[in-house]
Amino acid sequence: MSEVVVITGASAGVGRAVAREFAKRGASIGLLARGVDGLEAAKREVEQRGGRGLVVQTDVANHDEVDAAATRVEETFGPIDIWINNAMASVYSPIRELKPEELRRVTDVTYHGVVWGTMAALRRMLPRDRGVIVQVGSALAYRGIPLQAAYCAAKHAIQGFNDSLYCELLHDRSNVRLTMVNLPALNTPQFDWVLSRLPHRAKPVGTIFQPEVAARAIVWSAFHHRRELNVGWPTTKAVIGNNFFPGYADRYLARTAVEGAQTDEPEDPHRDHNLWKPLPGDHGAHGRFDKDAKRWSLQLMLKTWFGAR
Repeated sequence: MSEVVVITGASAGVGRAVAREFAKRGASIGLLARGVDGLEAAKREVEQRGGRGLVVQTDVANHDEVDAAATRVEETFGPIDIWINNAMASVYSPIRELKPEELRRVTDVTYHGVVWGTMAALRRMLPRDRGVIVQVGSALAYRGIPLQAAYCAAKHAIQGFNDSLYCELLHDRSNVRLTMVNLPALNTPQFDWVLSRLPHRAKPVGTIFQPEVAARAIVWSAFHHRRELNVGWPTTKAVIGNNFFPGYADRYLARTAVEGAQTDEPEDPHRDHNLWKPLPGDHGAHGRFDKDAKRWSLQLMLKTWFGAR
């Protein structure tokens, strides 16, 4: 029998790529996001690849909407086996220019959305004593960088929340499993839809990977017992390096990360963004950095190969 999966942020980017990967397994997938255009396109792709899709328009910042979405998925497909917390929001801005409502919104989507999704999954999985929750983390959960303080802080919060939950599940001898997949820089549409105060168009910092690399890691983690999985050598370097040389990382990022987060193209200060409402249209999984993005990670291939044995 195929798995029943819930994916938040399924309309575009990593979530869209994850939906495609699970669809290849014939999974029944609850597709959660705000943007209906992207969700409907994701459903078509899921069904073309052999899965079943259910569109559930949801703002993950709203606890009640998330719980209602979980109920609808179970009423349609049956018990949820795997819950993927992937939805995110961000603002590119110096901290001195961040507005309180912007910081709160990023936190509500990126952190509280994970908490509400986790709680919705636990309410259903704990009584059955089975199920998997996958948190889509980031190298930035361990190493903050300039211009993305709101997002980095939310990812740090997820990491701390997970530490508590890991311990509680162990204490209770629960068979519900929790894993966190820390991602590198990815070629997704987010750089064209986030609110930005930068003078030039935003870009991923460092080595860029295609979202399919992340998707393969997330699906693998759903079926293998790993507390956390770092995707790509740049992620491992950031996580481990910050433990030993945080001061060096501060100075290095101060020199390189502000300019490294921007292209040479000027930003349009009046363009639409998705912080408060979804942008219309289908944005797919990929951003505008296809020519720079790597399709494979040797580090991930070796980790998953040895980890599966």
